Parts: sequence; structure tokens; C-alpha cells
Amino acid sequence: MLGSGLLLVAILAYLSVMVFTSVWKQKFRGKLPPGPTPLPYIGNYLQLNIKDMYSSIKELSERYGPVFTIHLGPRRVVVLYGYDAVKEALVDQAEEFSGRGEQATYNTLFKGYGVTFSSGERAKQLRRFSIATLRDFGVGKRGVEERIQEEAVCLVKMLQGTCGAPIDPTSYLSQTVSNVINSIVFGDRFDYEDKEFLKLLHMMGQMNRFAASNLGQLYDMFHSVLKYLPGPQQQIIKDTQELEDFMIRKVKQNQSTLDINSPRNFIDSFLIHMQEEKNNPNSEFHIKNLVMTSLNLFFAGSETVSSTLRYGFLLLMKHPDVEAKIHEEIDRVIGRNRQPQFEDRLKMPYTEAVISEIQRFANLAPLGIPRKTIKNTTFRGFFLPKDTEVFPVLGSLLTDPKFFPSPNDFNPQNFLDDRGQLKKNAAFVPFSIGKRFCLGDGLAKMELFLFLTTILQNFRFKFPKKLEDINETPKPLGFTRIIPKYTMSFLPI
Repeated sequence: MLGSGLLLVAILAYLSVMVFTSVWKQKFRGKLPPGPTPLPYIGNYLQLNIKDMYSSIKELSERYGPVFTIHLGPRRVVVLYGYDAVKEALVDQAEEFSGRGEQATYNTLFKGYGVTFSSGERAKQLRRFSIATLRDFGVGKRGVEERIQEEAVCLVKMLQGTCGAPIDPTSYLSQTVSNVINSIVFGDRFDYEDKEFLKLLHMMGQMNRFAASNLGQLYDMFHSVLKYLPGPQQQIIKDTQELEDFMIRKVKQNQSTLDINSPRNFIDSFLIHMQEEKNNPNSEFHIKNLVMTSLNLFFAGSETVSSTLRYGFLLLMKHPDVEAKIHEEIDRVIGRNRQPQFEDRLKMPYTEAVISEIQRFANLAPLGIPRKTIKNTTFRGFFLPKDTEVFPVLGSLLTDPKFFPSPNDFNPQNFLDDRGQLKKNAAFVPFSIGKRFCLGDGLAKMELFLFLTTILQNFRFKFPKKLEDINETPKPLGFTRIIPKYTMSFLPI
């Protein structure tokens, strides 16, 4: 009883300190952007719809303008909404907004290490190295194109094995896309039946779903307390350790067989660079950053492209006229006797426009990855102290009617000019913009084009029910949007 009493006293004392700190921050908020009045500790929690944070933020932007402040529990966040505000911050003041914001679920694993969730000098060193090394291993070159083509052949064979029966394509696409980045990071691919591979993909999926869920939003706001309490977050914490342990084993395998004169993959290159930098006291090249950067690439290379393809299949079934036009372009430019090549895209503006429109219309991560100011910053007359968290709402650009007439309609013409040629759109930023845009954007573009054209070269899509039964609207879930579950048939051509 004495122990539980002390625990209760400790919890009450902790909450009292947090309330006091929250009130103090609100009182001395300086010249921050306007926003709804927060309550102590819980912030604007009662004023936000945590099931659909994107819609809540859109509504607040209509009231407070393109730059405003919200409080997610004790966390104070400045929100940037619309093309002008986002561009001014991420491009015109790129250095000031180059820090990485808080995401409790992912910070449980990465803890500020690795290329994606780090800030400052660490982020600069790891990003510079990662871009150069990915380029060395073929990203943007013929080498990685061949890897994608090989995986596309494996995917076609798997889909042919379904014999036109209705299936959920999720796992097929996840494994296929993940194997491309696996071949770069590890130098090898996983067999589609590999139990460890399937478990890793499952844990990553669980982690992403938790981060987007209602409880995940609460954990993001109040993780300093919830990480000690029972609940689904404890399984996520356990999974993060398993993911880290897996990558540590991979790194050790590479260490034991390393040839410094012949790097086989990303991990080898990082290990060699560690040796080159061993006498540099300011170097960020050590085992922890290697493990976490490899996990960053594994995560990023497994989920985004597969989700976009899965949503694209759904949209093409809903719009069979669009699918038919892609088939016509494939027949005219590529034919049936050779595999699609990335250079084919230069002669296939309609297919390229459809891929861009799928990305825009999906808007799967409308809030992007949070940023943080790395020093005291003045922005549009407001004062943002160092380490202010910032949400640049990328989804507000993808749905801006000034750039995309009828943004709620699926329309590839958004990316075509009057002559049917591909046109650029400044508000199309699915990979973010500025100094910390997604370093895998080139790989993702190549994967989307080659996988989609290879599949459509070999199959036609069929929905098992009526077309009007297709639900093409992603379901809002916290800061993200979830693709509706569905089954489909791949009919060989």
C-alpha cells in the first residue's frame, strides 16, 4: 500500500509540474502566431478531432490564417498552411526550419539518430552521405532500374499464380517494393515466404498504424506519462527493440565479412566511412547512426510506394477510362515484347500524369514530417524561439484550388497541358521541398513508373462488385489517411 501511495504522490507531483510548466509557457509565449486558447497540460486536445487532425487543422486555418499555433497536450506547435507559408519556411528560410520535430512513436525507436529523424550537423552529415551512397548503388542509374525490373518480374509471376481470383494486393506490393531497398541496403532480397521478412513488415505496419491511431495521437501528446502505463504502446515499444536488434545483426554480419576495397551495399559503405572518420571527433559515423539510418531506409522504402500503388489500383478500377488510356499508351510506346524502361516515361506523358494525380489525390500523409526551428527565428513578423515545433501542411498544397481546379476530383488533366504534354505544378510536393525533401524521391518515382507499367502491361484490373461500390475516399486517421481495404482480380492480357 505504501508503494502505491508513493506512486500516486509521484504521479500527482509530476502532473502538477507539467501543469505549471504549461501555464508558464502560455503566459510567456511572446510574439507567437495566434491560435485557440489552450488549457493547462492538455492544450487544445478538447478542441481538436484526433480522429481527423487534418480536417481540424484546415478549419483552424480558415479562422486564424495560414500561420497559427496549436497545443498538442503540453507540446506547442506552429502550423503552416498553404503554398506561400510552406514555401517561405521550407525554401526561403530553409536553414532555420531544418530541424526535425517530435513524433513519439518513431522517436521511441530512432531517438534522434539516423538520417530521417535527426537534426543539425548529424542530419547534414548523414544526409550528404546517404544521397551520395544511394547514387553509387544505382539510384537514378541503370543499376537500380534492373533491380526494380527483376522484382517486377517476380510480382507478375505471383499475380499470375492467383489465376484471376479476387485478392487483397497489400502484402504482394509491400514485399515487392521492400525488396528493392533491401537489395540496396543489405545487398540481397528476401524470399516472399521468408518468415522473418514477413514479421518485419508486419511490425513496421503495426507501428505506422499505431502512430496514426487515436491512441497513437494521445501517445504523441502525452508520451512522457503513457510510456510507463500499460496499453498497446507497450507492444510498439517491444517491436521497436526487435527491429533494432534485427538491424544490429545485419550490421554485424557485414562487419564480419567486410572487404574495404569492394563495398557490396549501403551498410558496407557506411562501415568503410566509419573507418575513414575514426579520428574525427565530430564525426557522426558510428554504429548507432548506421543502424538507425539503415532502418530509416528500410521503413521509407517499404511503405510509401506500395501504399501509393495500392491506392492507384483502386482509382484505376473506379475510372476504367483512365486505365484504358494507360493501356493504349503502353501498347503504343512499349508493346508486349519487352519490359518497360524508365526512359519510356519521356514518351508517356499520360501515364506520368496519372501517377502524379494518384499521389496528389491520395494525400496519404497531409501533415508530412514535423519540423523544428534550429535557432530563434522571425517568420512573417512572429517570433519562433529555437526548438519550436512546426507542422508544414503539405496536403494543403496538394488540395489548393488555385493550383488544382476541383481538388476533390480525380483528374490526370491536372498535370497535362493543352497539347497533352506533361506540365509541372509548383504545388505538387509529395516528397516535400527545401533542404529536407525526401532523399528517396528519385527511387520512388522510378518504382512507381516501372511497377505500374509492368503490371498493366500484363494485366487488366477487375473489381469483384459494381464500380459504384468502390469507395475511393481514404479514411482519415489522426494525421494520416488510410486506404480503404478491398479485393481485386488481375486478369492476364
